[in-house]
Amino acid sequence: MKVLKFGSASIASAAKVRKVADIIMRKKGNLIVLSSMRGTAEALTEISDYLYKKNHEGAIEIINALEKSYVELVKELYEQDETIAKANQFVGEKFDYIRTFTKDLFTLFEERVVLAQGELLSSELIYLYLKEKGANTALIPALDFIRTDKNSVPDSVYIKEQLTAMLGAEKDSDFYITQGYICRNAYGEIDDLRKGGSDLTASLVGVAVEATEVQIWADVDVMQNNDPRYVKGTIPIQHLNFDEAAELAYFGMKILHPSSILPAKLANIPVCLKNTEYPDRQGTLISNDTDSKEIKAVAAKDNITVVKVKSSKMLLAHGFLRKITEVFESYQTSIDMLVTSEIGVSLTIDDDKNLQLIVDDLKKYGTVSVDNDMVLVSVIGDLNTKDIRFAARILDAVSGIPVRMISYGGSEYNFSFLIAKKDKENTLQILNDKLFN
Repeated sequence: MKVLKFGSASIASAAKVRKVADIIMRKKGNLIVLSSMRGTAEALTEISDYLYKKNHEGAIEIINALEKSYVELVKELYEQDETIAKANQFVGEKFDYIRTFTKDLFTLFEERVVLAQGELLSSELIYLYLKEKGANTALIPALDFIRTDKNSVPDSVYIKEQLTAMLGAEKDSDFYITQGYICRNAYGEIDDLRKGGSDLTASLVGVAVEATEVQIWADVDVMQNNDPRYVKGTIPIQHLNFDEAAELAYFGMKILHPSSILPAKLANIPVCLKNTEYPDRQGTLISNDTDSKEIKAVAAKDNITVVKVKSSKMLLAHGFLRKITEVFESYQTSIDMLVTSEIGVSLTIDDDKNLQLIVDDLKKYGTVSVDNDMVLVSVIGDLNTKDIRFAARILDAVSGIPVRMISYGGSEYNFSFLIAKKDKENTLQILNDKLFN
């Protein structure tokens, strides 16, 4: 069995749903995980915001507009009158239920119930479409088998036990449909999986059914060896190690949170990124296997801030670095890169929300300066730190670029350096030309 997860963009319209259905029906026996349809989660979040503010008229206006879009989808998607009637009845019931929350008191628990309706809508409508096409399909409610414990950690034992029993009861089905993202918490309340969302559901389900592969489907090819918006001559990445994929996730090359595929990594289940527009393409395979001594990609992250703390008292001063890092920890701000010298510390952050407060606290320990709008560039691959050729090749490629900071050795898969924003496009193109061509 394989687990196929389809994101919001892949099921954004009737035409896209038909393409997804064609992909699903290619092979029997797979389990399908569905996100909400594109725009639905955003609309439900906006509805919740109005309800928190007790603006019931504003909430109802968004509810009505969203319901109208689903009614139009039903009209376009289905052909048989019986299916159209079932779909319209289901859509009407769901939106009538959402309207029941237009009252004076709206809680976090109720918000999660409202947000969960997106996945419940998409799964039921695609289930009905597959049934209309003659597929023997079973709908397996995620709320009946995905549960988290009191620490909001997925309960893998419970998930496996419940899902195995539910699939056994539907063993004659050709396909199994379930919802991504949503779950119940330790108290039985409707909740969600936070970071990783539907991708995490797919990974958890893959482990529970001992899947041969977890497939994450999007509507674009996203895993390129460089950013095609700035670089000519990019190529698809065919294979990544899980650790390489985690490094790239930080740079946004794929909306794939590292925690979302951790269960698959630990269970040694490969994850394949596929394109619904070109389903026959190989895609990018992520596994525990490593392509030894090979550079895979170059990525860049914008809006990096550099903070420098200089102090003549630092020389041989015990605890200085700890005090500096504790300031950032107190404001829940992660440090990405850190370089020290005898008289100072330079570090980078990508979240400047509490920057001024951090700077004020750091002034207790030395002179503080800040550089904004920097870019962190990273070369990803199996960069054996014992092999000097990789570092030499990278540094030789950017010898004409003013490099501010370098990080190498903290990971076997990442060589990072800091540059000014004005040098970003040139740097990425040079690295692409010299490392891959």
